[in-house]
Amino acid sequence: MRRHFEPEFMDDPEAPRRELDEALRFIRGVNRRLAGAKALIEPLKLWSARWPKDRPITMLDVGTGSADIPVRVVRWAHENGHDLRVTATDNHPTTLDLAREHVASAFASEQHLAERITFHLGDAMTLVDDFGPSSFDYVHAGMFIHHLPDLEVLTMLRIMERVARRGIIWNDLVRSRTALAAITVLTAPTPKHLKFDARVSVRKGFTRSEVTDIARRLELDYCRYRRYPLAFRFTLAGELPDAWIDRPTSAASAT
Repeated sequence: MRRHFEPEFMDDPEAPRRELDEALRFIRGVNRRLAGAKALIEPLKLWSARWPKDRPITMLDVGTGSADIPVRVVRWAHENGHDLRVTATDNHPTTLDLAREHVASAFASEQHLAERITFHLGDAMTLVDDFGPSSFDYVHAGMFIHHLPDLEVLTMLRIMERVARRGIIWNDLVRSRTALAAITVLTAPTPKHLKFDARVSVRKGFTRSEVTDIARRLELDYCRYRRYPLAFRFTLAGELPDAWIDRPTSAASAT
């Protein structure tokens, strides 16, 4: 099954707010049931043993959608004694508005946690210009990179590496006939635009050999591939070899 690139409904700047909200609610359900946040939290658990206690840990979440993964990871960090601050970025103004609403609702009685997530409207390809090199401890992209054509996939990963001071996490969909069949069943009762986006997303996902080849081409030898078979999801994640050697930070890292 070759990678098939096609725009999704939710990528349309003119997508109606109601239908976009419906799509984001569906994605939150997928992330909740199929390891969306877990795939990010698992490497963070390993790395958190070295996190300093005298300052926040910062993360950039690229293509944040409704910021449901930042909500989960901020809560996990708080419950484990860490002060994690996430900047959630997206290029779709309506999506970002819906993300603000979701975060406010999720932390309705925990304003101190809601304040640990801030929002940024911008193009993922200009993150270095927007924030500067080594601006965040970690950069995460969850179910975002599959929205990009092949050449931009390489560019995006290189941008993530430049903006990260400690490590990167690519968290995305496995492409296979089994995954396509599963998502077809899962979306059977949903509206037409959700069925379309879900199937297109799987067709734009990645095989293990493609991910490992991309990592080889970009010399991301410090990153490790992990697959979550029942969730049809994978991560390529790693901390930079000199992750805890202090380097100059840009002003953005203080946000």
